Amino acid sequence: MSEVRIAAEARTEFGKGAARKIRRADKVPAVLYGHGIDPKHLTLPGHEVLLALRTANVLIRLQGDGVDELALPKGVQRDPIKGFVEHVDLLLVKRGEKVTVEIPVTTTGDVNSEGLLDQQSVSIAVEAEATHIPTGVEVDVEGLEVGASITAGDLKLPQGATLAADPETVIVQVIAKPTEAPAEEEAAGEAAEAAAEGESAEAAE
Repeated sequence: MSEVRIAAEARTEFGKGAARKIRRADKVPAVLYGHGIDPKHLTLPGHEVLLALRTANVLIRLQGDGVDELALPKGVQRDPIKGFVEHVDLLLVKRGEKVTVEIPVTTTGDVNSEGLLDQQSVSIAVEAEATHIPTGVEVDVEGLEVGASITAGDLKLPQGATLAADPETVIVQVIAKPTEAPAEEEAAGEAAEAAAEGESAEAAE
């Protein structure tokens, strides 16, 4: 995984007022923590952060104001309406160390024509080297029959990654397609009921 370099400034003002001032300047308040260090409060350029976070588990090289560290985003707060980044928690990592992260799960292929694919998990927790985090894992569902399922333990993980989730976690399963019979019966029942109501009305007249 390539690094994204982002300029970091030390942050000395705190509180909601200071945070709003930072955001008005198109910047993002951030906190860097981990490895037993005192948390470092930083200010990062908003546009660069937004672009970087488009990549899952992006590895960020923070540089500036006495900081030259590698970090992974571990908590991102966004504006619920406009979607811009309001705050970022960053985990300090070192080359060679293992970290636990969530990676996306995607499917390939089509299940048997009699079934529907039900994806229970869209991501899975794995342990991987901090600078070689896989971008995701694929699940081949081609031809799976109704009733079949694939669990986390069945996944073929990328090289260097090990499963950190419960191996019995269901990733995908194939369920039977709903039949049209109940809908047809319901429609027939409604028609019969309407007819009966019509006959009662005529009799009343």
